[in-house]
Amino acid sequence: MNAQRRPQTVEGYLATLDETKAATLRATIAAILGQFADLQVVIAWNVPQIKRGHEYIFGLCAYKQHLTLAPWSERSIVTFRSRLSAYVVRKHCFLVPVDWRPDVRLLGDLVAARLAELDRPLKPLVPRRPKLSPKV
Repeated sequence: MNAQRRPQTVEGYLATLDETKAATLRATIAAILGQFADLQVVIAWNVPQIKRGHEYIFGLCAYKQHLTLAPWSERSIVTFRSRLSAYVVRKHCFLVPVDWRPDVRLLGDLVAARLAELDRPLKPLVPRRPKLSPKV
């Protein structure tokens, strides 16, 4: 995507999509912002991202055959894996059909979990290896 074609606004991004994908992403964004008034949607990395201040909360992206939803949290994906079982789940995101009817409750829970994670940082899911001291 060259610089002239990169969307500068969310509506600009949605305008590049077919009606089904644009409507689904609009509904998904509205479902999140309707529950969390302090969040805003911006374009970052050429796709819509939901933010609180400088912190990224949730990302959305349209592809040819699916939409990708990313709660910016591996912990959230792990925690909600059973509720995400109807979708293709990756390490940091999940894929939904282009005509998906947004699960408002699931979206709200994922965003709430991400916000809680940012408000009180938790220990990593995988313990980090201790640094080895250099050999003398």
